[in-house]
Amino acid sequence: MTATQSARPTTAPTSERTKRGDAKPKPKYVPGTPRWAQLAAHAVPLVVLPSSIWRLLMTAGAAGVDHSTNPGYRSQLSDYLYVLLLSAVCEGLALLTLGLVKPWGEAFPRWIPLLGERRVPIKAAVIPATVGATLLVLLAAYFFLDPILFHIHFTPSIGDKGTATSHLEVSGWSQVLFVACYLPLMAWPVLVGAVTHAYYRRRATTEGR
Repeated sequence: MTATQSARPTTAPTSERTKRGDAKPKPKYVPGTPRWAQLAAHAVPLVVLPSSIWRLLMTAGAAGVDHSTNPGYRSQLSDYLYVLLLSAVCEGLALLTLGLVKPWGEAFPRWIPLLGERRVPIKAAVIPATVGATLLVLLAAYFFLDPILFHIHFTPSIGDKGTATSHLEVSGWSQVLFVACYLPLMAWPVLVGAVTHAYYRRRATTEGR
């Protein structure tokens, strides 16, 4: 008597395929996001980073910066904490730009009451991003029009050796370092504005708004 052998399944159960990694991976970027917008979003944290590094060097006394009203000043613990906090906030805001091209920026986090896992409205992303880019433009303009606002005084500058209200004096190689670290910030509002525009066009097209 010949026993009938049952046919073996040609495919593994779904759970087994998932364990083996055969499941479809989640997209790295939101479908429909232009390649240039992906690159621009990743560039934002990079253009912000040099200024954070300069502040850390300045606080540590390694940036060639002098205090005009208090020569020989040494940074206190509060100075380091302030610089670290400011740099962390700037980098955090810069990283938020990735939410305009990444899937994690399409829905509210699960832990937010009433809004968790709901789709982010277009205006809830576009308006803050646009306002932020506008403020960055105004800040950049004021930075060039009134350096005293940032307590930085470039010396020598047309015979001007500083004022009584100057807090920091940047000269020589330190001036070159300062410009090299802060000049990339000029691209911050441009990049955010461009990525925001791409985000709005994508959402408005796919959702018909």
